Amino acid sequence: MDDTFQRGPMLLLSGRANRPLAEEIGGILGKPTDGATILDFADGEIFVRIDRNARGRDVFIIQPTPAPPSNILELLLLIDAAKRASAARVTAVIPYFGYGRQDRKDQPRVAIGAKLHANLVVTAGADRVLGMDFHQHQIQGFFDIPVDHLYAAPVFTRYFLEKGFDDLVVVAPDVGAAKMARGFARRLGATFAIIDKRRPAPNESEVLTVVGDVDGRVCLVTDDMVDTGGTMAEAIRALDRRGARAVYACASHALLSGNAVEKLSAAPLTELVVTNTIPVPEERRFEKLTVLSVAELLARAMKYIHSNESVSQLFELRHEEDE
Repeated sequence: MDDTFQRGPMLLLSGRANRPLAEEIGGILGKPTDGATILDFADGEIFVRIDRNARGRDVFIIQPTPAPPSNILELLLLIDAAKRASAARVTAVIPYFGYGRQDRKDQPRVAIGAKLHANLVVTAGADRVLGMDFHQHQIQGFFDIPVDHLYAAPVFTRYFLEKGFDDLVVVAPDVGAAKMARGFARRLGATFAIIDKRRPAPNESEVLTVVGDVDGRVCLVTDDMVDTGGTMAEAIRALDRRGARAVYACASHALLSGNAVEKLSAAPLTELVVTNTIPVPEERRFEKLTVLSVAELLARAMKYIHSNESVSQLFELRHEEDE
């Protein structure tokens, strides 16, 4: 197949899930992102219309898919509209991939929501996906189309390197976050520790012990997301009890559900650093919260995809965490 269309004009479209991020990406690329009309009918149905010429163009649709589920449907409708408008290629840019925690059948008679979500994106007509910090790496294999999986780690490591810590310990809040934490530790020249915990019920966690030397040290707790804040808050308290001098935390996706803000505000936390893959409304912001932008990282990836260049040059961590 002649792939010269991939070097044709770029068209950026944005859903309503994170318009500020889309506009920031558009500003970096010098492209408008207001090319679609999206409305809600009185009965709750979503209406989507692309207002710019999409025929033969390389279309990028920017839409994270946190709750409510209408964000997923909005993404699917935008993809379908672009394909029906004769777009040459459609890339779904999904900074946060919803239902990513439902990635396996770990108990009887449960759905694998992450796989269903991936199937829907492919069936709608997406030609490729650009995502960031999937909850599990295996989600890339759920898609039957090319996936470029970015990490927010370069943004975080740059931020924490500027702080100049010389006694930093990177802490994984559970076994699942160990690979990510190990990669951070290598980049930051830090040592590594892990929290040993069990989860008695969904969205509840009980810390058992800290494995590693944290006494008198600056600790950085890393995770891919912070949802209800329970795991993060318990990890922070455990480190404080073990004598940590200061506790920082970072998470790519700031869901901050329920009373997460209250939990984290009350914890002995110095600073929580997140990214803007999901918009953080003013009522969810608190004194200890810092929001970093991933717009430049996503914009560069989109530029490389459009010009058929390698996106792997953006993977500062590459596969170090798997070594």
